[in-house]
Amino acid sequence: MSQIIYKITPQAPWREAETHGRFTGAPIDVADGFIHFSTAAQVKETAAKHFAGRTDLLLVAIDGTSLGAALKYEVSRGGALFPHLYGPLDLKAVLWVRPLPLGADGVHQFPALEGQ
Repeated sequence: MSQIIYKITPQAPWREAETHGRFTGAPIDVADGFIHFSTAAQVKETAAKHFAGRTDLLLVAIDGTSLGAALKYEVSRGGALFPHLYGPLDLKAVLWVRPLPLGADGVHQFPALEGQ
């Protein structure tokens, strides 16, 4: 079974991660001690709640099954289980990276997501 999870991140920390082969997180991740991810069903609400109006974003799809025991699903917003990674993200687990632009209505425009 596929377990694709998604990360919304500003471009700068992601581009830095690409030079090192691993992503240690955006500032909020570093502060919280884990990397925040969302499922396909959660990611649009995450964008609206935490990234409203941001134009410098990337959407990263990750193969969650490749992350092992460091990936934990924990209760977060509204009692839902959100994927959290306790450790750096090896970029070998990344399936794709795409821009996450704002539409004319101010809402982020998502590509088709697996798992919705």
